[in-house]
Amino acid sequence: MFRGATTVNLDSKGRLAIPTRYRDSLLDGCEGQLVCTIDLHQPCLLLYPLPEWEKIEQKLSKLSSMNPVERRVQRLLLGHASECQMDNAGRLLIANTLRQHADLVKEVMLVGQFNKFELWSEDNWYQQVKQDIEAELSANSPLSERLQDFSL
Repeated sequence: MFRGATTVNLDSKGRLAIPTRYRDSLLDGCEGQLVCTIDLHQPCLLLYPLPEWEKIEQKLSKLSSMNPVERRVQRLLLGHASECQMDNAGRLLIANTLRQHADLVKEVMLVGQFNKFELWSEDNWYQQVKQDIEAELSANSPLSERLQDFSL
């Protein structure tokens, strides 16, 4: 399980170093093989360990290529999917097209989301957090049924 937000830096070649606290589980769980793709709703990237990505691919394979909305989701997620292999130093090379999509230049936020990571530019991450907190404080949108019973 991946949790927490960590600032990491991209090097001049577009590589980022996975924090050491995640490296062993990524080596054990997927031999350092990951897949990176775009997020459909946010200016960030999604980074999946290969076994988790394969579950997504199975779901995508069940969508109809004849339905324009389903085909669009397949095209965007699969078309941008890029395999990443963690090297001996725990680094991943993020494809240039993906870096451009998420505005990743130097400082990157690696955000754990249970079975995957989100990769955000640092500026976009803090802007999104601010927007999310403001949305919660304004309470203009009703809570979903699941959130109504959620307690911390």
